[in-house]
Amino acid sequence: MPWFSPARHPLNLPWRPLFPRRPSGAALSELTCDVTPHPPTTARTNPSDLSLSLSVASLYIRPHDGTKIRQRSAMASAAVCSPKQQQQQRRRDEEGETDGGVVKIGRVDDVQELQKACAGDVPERYLRDGDDRPGGANVCAHAEIPVIDAGELRRGGGGGDELEKLRRACEEWGFFQVVNHGIDGELLDEMERLSREFFMLPLEEKERYPMAPGGIQGYGHAFVFSEDQKLDWCNMLALGVSPAFIRQPKLWPTTPAAFTDTLERYSAEVRALCHRLLERIAETLGLAPGTFAGMFGDAVQAVRMNFYPPCPRPDLVLGLSAHSDGSAVTVLQQDAGRAGLQVLRDGAWVPVHPVPHALVVNLGDSLEVLTNGRYKSVEHRAVTNGEQDRLSIVTFYAPAYDVELGPLPELVADGEPCRYRRFKHGEYSRHYVTSKLEGKKTLDFAKIN
Repeated sequence: MPWFSPARHPLNLPWRPLFPRRPSGAALSELTCDVTPHPPTTARTNPSDLSLSLSVASLYIRPHDGTKIRQRSAMASAAVCSPKQQQQQRRRDEEGETDGGVVKIGRVDDVQELQKACAGDVPERYLRDGDDRPGGANVCAHAEIPVIDAGELRRGGGGGDELEKLRRACEEWGFFQVVNHGIDGELLDEMERLSREFFMLPLEEKERYPMAPGGIQGYGHAFVFSEDQKLDWCNMLALGVSPAFIRQPKLWPTTPAAFTDTLERYSAEVRALCHRLLERIAETLGLAPGTFAGMFGDAVQAVRMNFYPPCPRPDLVLGLSAHSDGSAVTVLQQDAGRAGLQVLRDGAWVPVHPVPHALVVNLGDSLEVLTNGRYKSVEHRAVTNGEQDRLSIVTFYAPAYDVELGPLPELVADGEPCRYRRFKHGEYSRHYVTSKLEGKKTLDFAKIN
């Protein structure tokens, strides 16, 4: 979950994005994005140079393999290129050439528009191979993730049996649903309604808040870094919430009119819930309740709305690739009655069945590192549905970027090795946002071999 505090980190960022806005009305979310060098500077990073979101932020730097990113659109190119240049570029695209080491990520369609036009066919780029396909023998349809009663956790004496249930849920699952969490059901319903209204807007309206290629804030597609990468059947709206410097106000929708105010209230309530849950999680580890709040500093928070249109081939397509989150904790609100989230446990995918007004909580990579692997982040994915669309609202909560992560000494038993090295959270955030979603591979960054 990448949120770098420029107030605390005088970083030199040797790469900045230059990207044209997609012409209004274009059906494809294709842009050209060159990450071009600028002279190093010793000045502190300007917050306006950062485009941040939490599953995570995008710093618009090169991916960790050193490549640069280009997403090309014939329409965008036509706006800035002569006919001869367009012809030359078409030839390079057809022959698979790159310009100056720039990696092309190819055509990326708006999935809702694609769904309207595909007439039962799904482009090859969305079709998964072999074991990566949903369904099959590796789905455990009858298992259920634990349900935790937050009201019981708030009772005097620390919740007793419910605290033990929470400990087991963290240790054995890394995922649980929370009921009686204290957030008004009407607010949850309103946030869901307004999010759905946004995704139902005309494409031209949604494109007023574009997610840049290689970015993670705004409307579009995240974590796409190559032409041969399989794509997810999902449109996203991702927004940085707090601290203030990660926000990009121009990407916050003004339609529906009540969206911003409702998201502010919703985010404040979810942030308070994250704080309460982390207090109880600390207690399950034998730590003081305020341990995580004390070390997280000005914690970062972002929200992402995922919209999954109906898919003609749900047996061959994923809504969201398998991954773990880089956060400390993630809170997810699901569509009532529309399952799609699946959690990997003991080699099988377990569907998370929606409970009305319950919130799904999962532990992220940051907490796995801090607990030296006692509590683990867990791979999860989203599948699609042939008949119904689905919406999820996801909040990521993580330490400030200048916080040093590593196993807490209290959680490393005598004679037990530290399984993770020490690093600044901002370092991991940069690594996370420049990696495609691929299970838990991003956490290799932190592991001691």
